Amino acid sequence: MKVSDAMTPNVQLCTPQDTLKDAAEAMMALNVGLLPVTDGDRLVGMISDRDIATRGVALGLGSDSPVRTVMTEDVKYCFDDQELEEVTQNMGDIQVRRLPVLNRNKRLVGIIALGDIARADGGDGTAEALSQISEPTGQSAGSARRFA
Repeated sequence: MKVSDAMTPNVQLCTPQDTLKDAAEAMMALNVGLLPVTDGDRLVGMISDRDIATRGVALGLGSDSPVRTVMTEDVKYCFDDQELEEVTQNMGDIQVRRLPVLNRNKRLVGIIALGDIARADGGDGTAEALSQISEPTGQSAGSARRFA
């Protein structure tokens, strides 16, 4: 099965000039935690709710700050004509739950998420990818900090 058979094709986008508030409102309305950032029809980054919290709010940026100030520019992606099994394995290897989907002209055509994969393959590949994605990154329970 190809990625194009499982991906979500209609994706809400934002631009580097949009504000953090615009991005957060779109995420809230769509009940998502990640938006692709495009300049024209080119994918130039991704912004997550975590980016807004840790690179924006935690550093004192206001809600009127542009998305470009906190977006992730090093975007991992897959192609719409790749095999779903290959992409699922790659998602596990790089520990991500979703990837933007590009066509071979590097134009954004959708997003593939673990939920899409679960619906497409009955969950067979999802369990494997999720087990790899959810592997601990080295932080032990003993090193947790309490904020009061």
